[in-house]
Amino acid sequence: MHSFRRDLALLRDRRFALLFAARTISVLGSSFAPVALAFGVLGLPGATPRTLSTVLTAESLPMVVFMLVGGVIADRFPRHRVMMAGDGLSAVAFFSLAAMMLTGWTPVPLLAAAAALSGVAMAVLFPALTGIVPDVVPADRLQTANALLGLGVNSSRVAGLVLSGATVVLIGGGWALAVSGVMFAVAALLVAALRLTPAERVAGERHSVLADLRGGWREFISRQWLWVVVAQFSVLVMAAQAAHGVLGPLVAKESLGGAAAWSAVLTGEAVGMILGVFLALRLRPRRPILLGTVLTVPTGLPYLLLGVGAPLWAVVAGAVVMGICFDLFGVLWNTTMQREIPPASLSRVSSYDALGSLMFGPLGLLLAGPVAIATGPRPALVGCAGLILVVSLAALLSPGVRGLRAPDTAAEEREPAERTEEREPAGDAEPGSPAKAGRSGTPAGGPAAAADDLKPAG
Repeated sequence: MHSFRRDLALLRDRRFALLFAARTISVLGSSFAPVALAFGVLGLPGATPRTLSTVLTAESLPMVVFMLVGGVIADRFPRHRVMMAGDGLSAVAFFSLAAMMLTGWTPVPLLAAAAALSGVAMAVLFPALTGIVPDVVPADRLQTANALLGLGVNSSRVAGLVLSGATVVLIGGGWALAVSGVMFAVAALLVAALRLTPAERVAGERHSVLADLRGGWREFISRQWLWVVVAQFSVLVMAAQAAHGVLGPLVAKESLGGAAAWSAVLTGEAVGMILGVFLALRLRPRRPILLGTVLTVPTGLPYLLLGVGAPLWAVVAGAVVMGICFDLFGVLWNTTMQREIPPASLSRVSSYDALGSLMFGPLGLLLAGPVAIATGPRPALVGCAGLILVVSLAALLSPGVRGLRAPDTAAEEREPAERTEEREPAGDAEPGSPAKAGRSGTPAGGPAAAADDLKPAG
């Protein structure tokens, strides 16, 4: 029986510790952005819900447009360098937004341009995030690694959202955005120290960008569970973007007390995601995608509660439930992708996942403002919750979603010494040899060797 103590021992591995620290600090920076940007824009002279929709759409659209290119880049180059570039671009974007807010010179086209740079940074960063985990940890520790990364990410969300709400209330959104820029810069420096060696990357022939995209598409479309859930999330994210980005802050400003109330809702979601981490460390379902899809059914609960005028404590409780469900889904989803997709194409498949999931997000943001003006934000939030419920139930009709089984995870349950005995050859090993590398918690043969055994049959 494995324990929390053994799970936490993965943090002693230098490379995983650097990745953990970089992701934790990067998300701490990004956690300042939702409250700071939303209420910073809404607080501008003459700003309307349409203004906020314009800026957030400018951020979301480039993320969708450049996502596939980001996948090709992350499969061609060392993924830690790709992550470093993404965090660096984010730092530039948020420093620019902060400078405009703090100086009072805030033309909407320039705000949108800086937000767009942030979207490009995410398109570069996101595909590398999924692909880098198998580069750093052995196959039998993937779910543990994903859960621990989630623990750092979600803890940062809690801290960031609480601090950002206080910063916006006491000082203003510009300073919160400046803190975001500092955090992204620190994360870029930590990722730079990761230094994955060429031997740990998958060697292969270089093709054109289009040929690489076609190869990634073949891997993506050949798995029903993958494209069905991505189709589900294309609609779910559209509804969630509208509710989280525009409609929720509007209701918070009009009825719940403003930035502090909305920060409380976002904090409730983050607390739920922390609780979800501890469940994810223990949970080893035989049908991970089935369970993950079932968990998306209640994720529209806080939007429904906001829409019907529930008190703030009830909305926060609904956000906790949503956070638990989304965290469990995320760990199961990332681990399944890392086990089922060959490492050489993992980032490209991840980019198709992200593109499909996010492609209607800008539409949700773009329509949220006009719909809020036409019908009011509360009915629109109820509609978002209903849409999430319908598409989540529809995804459960897929045989691929219901039938995909996880590989045997018995190896992960064994004691580390027993597993090390089986992986290492008999005899003495010199310091720095592959046998010694295996003891550090990293796969001596790199991720490609393990992937051959994890490819799905058929």
